[in-house]
Amino acid sequence: MKIGIVGLPNVGKSTLFNSITKAGAECANYPFCTIEPNIGVVAVPDERIETLAKMYEPEKVTHAIVEFVDIAGLVKGASKGEGLGNKFLSHIREVDAICQVVRCFEDENIVHVDGSIDPVRDAETINLELIFADIETIDKRIEKAKKMLKSDKKYQVELNLLEKIKTNLENNIPARALEFNEEEKVMVKDMFLLTSKPIIYIANVSEEQLSNLENDETVKKIKQYAKSEKAEVISLCVKIEEELSGLDEESKKEMLEVFGLKESGLDTLIKKSYDLLGLMSFLTAGKPEVRAWTIKKGTTAPVAAGKIHSDIQRGFIKAEIVSYDDLIKEGSMVAAKEKGLVRSEGKDYIMQDGDIVLFKFNV
Repeated sequence: MKIGIVGLPNVGKSTLFNSITKAGAECANYPFCTIEPNIGVVAVPDERIETLAKMYEPEKVTHAIVEFVDIAGLVKGASKGEGLGNKFLSHIREVDAICQVVRCFEDENIVHVDGSIDPVRDAETINLELIFADIETIDKRIEKAKKMLKSDKKYQVELNLLEKIKTNLENNIPARALEFNEEEKVMVKDMFLLTSKPIIYIANVSEEQLSNLENDETVKKIKQYAKSEKAEVISLCVKIEEELSGLDEESKKEMLEVFGLKESGLDTLIKKSYDLLGLMSFLTAGKPEVRAWTIKKGTTAPVAAGKIHSDIQRGFIKAEIVSYDDLIKEGSMVAAKEKGLVRSEGKDYIMQDGDIVLFKFNV
């Protein structure tokens, strides 16, 4: 699963990417320093894995992961090929969700492409380009649906949906902000619309703003804007996050305490991004390995078993499951079993986040 980090030039996008992945993407005070998308795979912070590792002392510890893609900066007219528009749009098509960085801080030493700080305007600049690209896609599909309708009336449903989406796009309402029934959701998924991708906004603030976020008018504006399309906003200071990413755990903890933070903004972002994609983790724990396995929410036990190995899914018999909280409360798997907290679940069981599982199978 890929999250695309986007934003206008010089909003802190590549610095954020560097902080997340420590991949060393080039950073410079001019547009388009990131031309080809940099890609980094990062572990999802999960205290449960660390706790289980202390309990089992395994030979190997494996976290769930999220892939971040740093996509080239965008300017007005991208949907018509301006700047690096064609590249930008093609890279957006390849990601599963969008993380849009907007600049909320003032700094006369860092040029803003539009000459002033306005995160809502910046967000609209990018979103309008995605909307324009989607209108082009929708128009082509409308034309095709009208032709097919002449010989098959079932295309009327698709045509109605396309026209509904187009009307909203023309009013600057992205597809992700619309309500669809189950049949429509399937059709929309097949349209591969850019504005249907889930999005999370990063408000890049200064160190001074970080201490008074609730009263910051600039942050309030982007939060209000995001709310209109059912999106979340994470406020963080990219400059501080960059410093934190280079520290050891003890120094990092001390620095977070200085700023009155429970965790880094990056840890929050990675967790929220994982959740944004509708993902969760089930866990396996033992001496060989403690591991978090990524699955979609709503996944059944046999399908989850297939994440480990296709043979386990094919020969699935049952899943022995204990919740993480119950295991930690009792202190061991033996104690959890004695209390009757380890359950046997069958093929219809829907996995829950934090389930610790042992799959029984026969091939």
